[in-house]
Amino acid sequence: MIPILLDVPLQLETERLILRAPYQTGDGHIVNEAIRDSIHELRAWLPFAQELPSVEETEINLRNAHINFLKRDSFRYLIFHKDSNDFIGTTSLQSIEWKIPKCEIGYWINTRFSGNGYMTEAVKELTNLGLNYIKFKRIEIRCESTNFKSRSIPENLGFVLEGTLRNDDLSADGSKLTDTCFYSKIK
Repeated sequence: MIPILLDVPLQLETERLILRAPYQTGDGHIVNEAIRDSIHELRAWLPFAQELPSVEETEINLRNAHINFLKRDSFRYLIFHKDSNDFIGTTSLQSIEWKIPKCEIGYWINTRFSGNGYMTEAVKELTNLGLNYIKFKRIEIRCESTNFKSRSIPENLGFVLEGTLRNDDLSADGSKLTDTCFYSKIK
């Protein structure tokens, strides 16, 4: 397989959601607004949320994500509600190793939409894309052991907890060592 020649859909659809690649001008504004709305929750888990980014910084991040999508280095999707068109969060196939082939799924949600199963629905669709369309042999989800909301997603989707690596990473703010749970689904 030659990754650059792989046709990866720019949009995915589930029962309630539309997942689309971040390539539309102005996406930075809506994503930045969601970061702003969710900064207190995101700050606990994500290094990028330690400082509130500007709209311009978010726009640059999304344009770089689009470049990475085109290069087949990662596949980030913005998640929107089908009916309301509200921006819900992001999910991506990242840390891709084409020789194996395998990847990792990452995600974050706008706090006002958490608790409705949207992220589980989006990650399920992305897992399907990865295993059945792109033909990855392994998909991993890694998260801090104390992030129970994040852990519930792979657990609800039948990923296997392969183990917990103790003192594996730094907390999002860099202040302490944390344990990382490794989940996987294989083909």
